[in-house]
Amino acid sequence: MLARVGRRGQADACTEVLWYINTMVEDPKLLVERVQTGVRMEKRLLKVLKAFAEFHDMTLGDLLEGIVLHAFDGKLPFNPASIERIQELKRFYDFDLDSSASHRLKEIKARPARRRAADK
Repeated sequence: MLARVGRRGQADACTEVLWYINTMVEDPKLLVERVQTGVRMEKRLLKVLKAFAEFHDMTLGDLLEGIVLHAFDGKLPFNPASIERIQELKRFYDFDLDSSASHRLKEIKARPARRRAADK
């Protein structure tokens, strides 16, 4: 709704002020209990996720929660611009896996950490 308001709240043709009616909707926050978890995942996938979360100024945990909650509802978690950004990050981190690899990943044994000369 557009209203013209002048001094003392009287109608005036000089000043336009926008009044938005019923647009200030309070966004109630949901209180949750979060726990620390040690999840193992493919190294490059984690790099893409962390970079995407950083790009959106959010934590990795918040990003993962959003992805999972959307998936549980059968909804896509990303808009076309986000998918394009993810594709860029996948190229940057040389991450060539897609959903067809999801149940075929097999972990290689990690190489033992090299000992420092001082520890020998």
